Amino acid sequence: MRPLAEYKTLIFDCDGVVLNSNHLKIRAYYDVAIKFGADEVQAQALVAHHLELGGISRYPKFEYFLREIMQQAVTEYAMQTLLDSFTAEVKRLLTDCEIAPDLMRVREASPNAKWMIISGGDQAELRDIFKQRGIAKLFDAGIFGSPDNKDSILAREVGYGHIDQPALFIGDSRYDHQASTNAGLDFVFLSAWTDVVGWQDYCASQKIAVFNHLGDLI
Repeated sequence: MRPLAEYKTLIFDCDGVVLNSNHLKIRAYYDVAIKFGADEVQAQALVAHHLELGGISRYPKFEYFLREIMQQAVTEYAMQTLLDSFTAEVKRLLTDCEIAPDLMRVREASPNAKWMIISGGDQAELRDIFKQRGIAKLFDAGIFGSPDNKDSILAREVGYGHIDQPALFIGDSRYDHQASTNAGLDFVFLSAWTDVVGWQDYCASQKIAVFNHLGDLI
């Protein structure tokens, strides 16, 4: 990792990096599963699948829930029911969740860098929540999310010339690291709010720079 001020683009994951929301997403998956008709074991199985696929969007997770856990057909109606319920729950929970305390300090420490969000969260939902929370304007290079995955978003934005190098991806999941590496970006892992089991061993094996909170990058 270079000194922060040298980067021309900073790319942030949302959950666990900008917002302290990982635990809230876990709660939302569980509650939505129960509301859909799952029992406690099935709801916990969805949560376990979500945790296993950190950084991946809700779409394949709910497909897995229907097909493998509930043993049901993956219909448009069932998917839309789950997605609508999850969106409503996430918006409710993320309205008041903690924003990274040092976000503005990092913005001040990188005055010449573009800022971008690339998340597994729903894109329209993210843009609405960030606007509501008063932080959308910080991310002048855009706020992007599902249904496109992070690999697709990064490839598109690099191809359009929207990511100036050197660029740094700040994430808290294995997928964040893999996607950013595939795109030729530097990467740092934030540990304070991650929900990745065994992240210490993964980061050590991959020789990833680890910081606790966002402000530690300064």
